[in-house]
Amino acid sequence: MHTFERVSDREFHFAGRRILVTGGAGFLGSHLCERLLSLGAEVIAVDNFYTGQRRNIYHLLSNPNFEIIRHDITFPLYIEVDAIFNLACPASPVHYQYDPVQTTKVSVHGAINMLGLAKRRRCRILQASTSEVYGDPSVHPQAESYWGSVNPIGPRACYDEGKRCAETLFFDYWRQHRLPIKVIRIFNTYGPRMRMDDGRVVSNFIVQALKGRPITIYGDGSQTRSFCYVDDLIDGMLRLMSTPEGITGPVNVGNPEEYTMRQLAELVIKITGSQSPIVTMPLPQDDPKQRCPNIEMAKRVLGWRPTIAVADGLAKTISYFRDVLVSDTKGADSDAFAE
Repeated sequence: MHTFERVSDREFHFAGRRILVTGGAGFLGSHLCERLLSLGAEVIAVDNFYTGQRRNIYHLLSNPNFEIIRHDITFPLYIEVDAIFNLACPASPVHYQYDPVQTTKVSVHGAINMLGLAKRRRCRILQASTSEVYGDPSVHPQAESYWGSVNPIGPRACYDEGKRCAETLFFDYWRQHRLPIKVIRIFNTYGPRMRMDDGRVVSNFIVQALKGRPITIYGDGSQTRSFCYVDDLIDGMLRLMSTPEGITGPVNVGNPEEYTMRQLAELVIKITGSQSPIVTMPLPQDDPKQRCPNIEMAKRVLGWRPTIAVADGLAKTISYFRDVLVSDTKGADSDAFAE
């Protein structure tokens, strides 16, 4: 935890504030917008809809305190706000590797533009960083003091190094301009509003199980991940943003309970009641063997720890995907009938 000379010991409250959320139509962004509105904030969501989905924010459009702007943050944005949550960036390998140059631009140019806006407004800004900054770690579990082990020229580097550079920019703005920053390192998060095609393990397993298709695990399935339900993650994000200005992070937020990929697949099969078999495929390049957060700092500084058990969170997520699959099937049937 960096505790440079404090700018202010004032805590931040959301009620009555105008809050900008980049990536606001995404999985995490839409949940954040919803929570901020419930706290009495006025929310401006910005999204270019590369991975964000209108269905994620449709229920918010009638709220007079919510606004959505279609914009790519690799270009400057001129707007009057009281705080910024910078979540804009494709977060799944399928999407960030599809256009790796743009992924790096979003992380780096996007950070520069949002930091510039925060500097002009003299407002606090939170960077949604990632456990990917630790790469394929040689330290387990990963604490914030660990510098990571990242391949800077591999296929995942556009995201890993982009996020690392964004953290560098945030801390340089703190040191050089005393801009009140917050950096959260997000570990695997899941829940309703994930995209079915994002290629992440939870969504992959659930969709495959619900469709009765083989569940694909990579390697022998012994690699581990930790899974944090979205409500817990958003709570940690809000707590960090609310801390006094001198508390900058980075802070790990995630569930320290580890699951192997095979264990997760078996749990999804059990909850869905699927008959899907488990099949193996080659392990992708630079795929981490272990990923688990040390959350002692989050406990101490934020008073935060996850509260939702993985099985309970999976049940909610499975229910969401089941509804989406039914809805999409009905939509396809009605379109076919209309033709």
